[in-house]
Amino acid sequence: MQAALSQFVEDAKQVTVGESIRTQHGRDMGYYTPESPDVVVFAHSKEEVSRILKFANEERIPVIPCGVLTSLEGHVIPINGGISLDLTHMNQVLEVRPRDFLVRVQPGVTRTQLNRALKPYGLQFPLDPGADATLGGMAATNASGTTAVRYGVMRSQVLDLEVVLANGSTIHTGGLSVKSSAGYNLTGLFIGSEGTLGVITELVLRVYAIPESTVAARAIFPGLSEASDAAYNIMNSGISMGRIELVDEYTIDAVNRAKGTSYTTQPTLFLEFHGSEAAVQADVAVTKEVCEEAGAADFVFETQEDARNLLWDARHDAALAVIQTAPQKKMKVTDVCVPLSELPQAIRAARETIDAYGIYGAILGHVGDGNYHVIFMVNPEDAEEMRVAEEVNHRIVQYALERGGTCTGEHGVGIGKIPYLAQEHEDTLPWMKSIKQMFDPNGILNPGKLFTQQE
Repeated sequence: MQAALSQFVEDAKQVTVGESIRTQHGRDMGYYTPESPDVVVFAHSKEEVSRILKFANEERIPVIPCGVLTSLEGHVIPINGGISLDLTHMNQVLEVRPRDFLVRVQPGVTRTQLNRALKPYGLQFPLDPGADATLGGMAATNASGTTAVRYGVMRSQVLDLEVVLANGSTIHTGGLSVKSSAGYNLTGLFIGSEGTLGVITELVLRVYAIPESTVAARAIFPGLSEASDAAYNIMNSGISMGRIELVDEYTIDAVNRAKGTSYTTQPTLFLEFHGSEAAVQADVAVTKEVCEEAGAADFVFETQEDARNLLWDARHDAALAVIQTAPQKKMKVTDVCVPLSELPQAIRAARETIDAYGIYGAILGHVGDGNYHVIFMVNPEDAEEMRVAEEVNHRIVQYALERGGTCTGEHGVGIGKIPYLAQEHEDTLPWMKSIKQMFDPNGILNPGKLFTQQE
């Protein structure tokens, strides 16, 4: 296969069967069993992607598109071997259109790389999932992150995708206008499809003006219940938050140990306010009052850029900090999203469930839009530990589904949430499978994700 694939790329060195590279591409940041691909191809252009997919489709070889491998639900694990198609070398910012608030990029561009390119124009791409993910990967999983409460999820940012289909043909799904009523929304279809319908080779994204004023704050609470109540009350007050993140005491403790910080080891809301100076000051005052009414023990401002960056570095590195609490284990993380009115009780129920089963579980999340995460540290070789973690995960997901929520707010389905996707979308799942069959009749694109392989 290596020799055949070398014909389709500019340099034969782009195709490798080296064990270390294949091992790297056989895992993500989760706990799932690694499975190495047969070969890794580093694509440099859409033409190369097209030729590779055409060959793979004819030969019935699985193709797993991937970026920097930061997914959490096994999305990039090649469970049937095949070709790991690495798009990180397709990392050019192709066009900045500041007057249109748009940018055109290749899929391997990371969010920090894009923001460096946008800064001279006074613009930003605000979505921040924590990891320095590639934009193609963020679109493939419909990522969001800390700023989604203000700007929305990835599906809200993408106006056009260039996609190479399983047979090697290329399509564009949208255009440069900010809205359209012309036909089906194929752009939205491919976002969140996890590489099962096509390979994204170009994106047109919305970008935004950098706010005039930014203020960060920490609101510290005596308990998780008070913190989650405050989060709901803040959103119910009508304040347009830039970010509102809940971090429990277990996460704060892990961050302090990993980062050398000295944050109070109690449940905390990390807050950020964007806008004009006057608007930000007014929003801060109202938020402080709401937090104090909910029982906040302290409300600490971070106005200097370095202090704000340190604060958000702590939040972004929270998962890595939790990992360091048990370096001999693996991270198992679940994320669910519930209607905002259900959030306080959902978080209380999650904590009660974790404690009832007597395992370690850290709770954090983007609570401004009802999305929260639970991180467990598990030994995949310990059957009992895995059984307990799976049961806790099941109860948390079921709680969300029973209240009109979703089994995953942003991490995606991958391998881990397949049964819950079938439960959540029982009526539309047959139509999803029909769409998959239409775009990928030979089943070569990221097989075994979203649906079981038999489906």
